[in-house]
Amino acid sequence: MNKAAGASPNINLKIGIVAALVIVALILVIVINAIVQRADEPQAVIVDTASGLAETVRDDSHRLDDVPNATVTVVEFLDFECEACGAFYPYVESLREKYAGDITYVVRYFPLPGHFNSTNAAVAVEAAARQGQLEAMYDHMFQSQVEWGEAGESRAELFRTFAEEIGLDMDQYDADVADPATLERVESDFADGRALGISSTPTFFVNDEPVALTTFDDLDRAIAAALASE
Repeated sequence: MNKAAGASPNINLKIGIVAALVIVALILVIVINAIVQRADEPQAVIVDTASGLAETVRDDSHRLDDVPNATVTVVEFLDFECEACGAFYPYVESLREKYAGDITYVVRYFPLPGHFNSTNAAVAVEAAARQGQLEAMYDHMFQSQVEWGEAGESRAELFRTFAEEIGLDMDQYDADVADPATLERVESDFADGRALGISSTPTFFVNDEPVALTTFDDLDRAIAAALASE
């Protein structure tokens, strides 16, 4: 009995050491994860858009609606795999109809690093754009998002079937998807988004002013206010 009683402090000490090591390990895991996540997130910076270092709209930016002499331009930085972008899609379409003839509507690629197929989707849309079918592929991506979003493997073959369905020249499509310039076009939009401080999608600008979104109606109100001020 005396030996057993004398051993208990050592056992308690060992248990305490093990518990401390577990706590330290957990803290290290949390810190490392935080560092990794922070490295993946775009960092907000202050940019003078007039300098040309970053712009909400460039000459080669894709326009779903291009209204000559429009006084209001709406820009959306989007990720085709983003569920929030998918939720905004029908609302955006209703606003495009509501303000048809009054606004220019621009879409720019911002595939988030955490989405496995977001870059594949953007490349597929850009390849379609090269054949004048940007909007058709844009619609296909959002209307089918539940089929391929959050997949852990490439869905490039599925996107190829979308290209067939909208009647693209498939030899040209395959060549454009493989062309490094297509990916570079996507990455140029993404670089502008990072420089503008974008960290999530969708992010909207109305006449170069970012729209703070708390409800769907915030975008409508921003457009209406911009039109009223002209």
